[in-house]
Amino acid sequence: MGKKIITFITTIFIFLTFVISILIYNYKDAIEYAVKNTNIMDIKPTVYYAKDFGFEDIKSNTDFDNDGIDDYTDILEGARIEAENKPEYKDGYYNGGYPPDTEGVCSDVIWRSFKNAGYLLKDMVDKDIKENVDSYPRVDGKPDPNIDFRRVKNLKVYFERNHISLTIDLSKIEEWQPGDIVVFQKDGLDHIGIISDKRNERGVPYIIHNAGQNNREEDGLEFYNERVWPITAHYRLKDLNKGSNND
Repeated sequence: MGKKIITFITTIFIFLTFVISILIYNYKDAIEYAVKNTNIMDIKPTVYYAKDFGFEDIKSNTDFDNDGIDDYTDILEGARIEAENKPEYKDGYYNGGYPPDTEGVCSDVIWRSFKNAGYLLKDMVDKDIKENVDSYPRVDGKPDPNIDFRRVKNLKVYFERNHISLTIDLSKIEEWQPGDIVVFQKDGLDHIGIISDKRNERGVPYIIHNAGQNNREEDGLEFYNERVWPITAHYRLKDLNKGSNND
């Protein structure tokens, strides 16, 4: 009885193998085309925006560079340009402070984004350090304009002192706005990025940043916060004009 069962199973297996082989042979061109033209990276998640959750993106009352675009949108656009340029993740010390356009780290996303709105963040940070050097522990009493504005610890102090501090609770999705700055830290390692106007299905915004990853604008804010570096700060550029919606 046992031999008959084994023989039956073997016959079925051989038959199925034969049928599958015929199908593969007859449809090999279609299978080959599907394999070659299907890329998992092309399967993109649905992108949402503030209006999908019943609120609007905040606009700055200031247009510092007078280009007809408010500062927050300008900062976002600058960050997106940086993401598209995708500079090589490369740290270094540069005379004059600025790295080549083809190189950068996370902090370079910030000053380049601000430059798109007309702000020279280097000058702003250097000035505040010069006038308040004791407030900057990372400087250790010895300002260095060639590098200070590219250190996340210094940027955190600068934004804390001069701009608007906001929630670090990601569930308060309406308080996370395009052009905002987010800072992470864990075990002495710091990271920084810009908040996108794109959001995931829960309303949590994407982050534009440089950690050497391929996709520089990504749905990663929750992931990085929970598994890599916890969020330690969230800032927004303070409007220069009176009557700001952030006063």
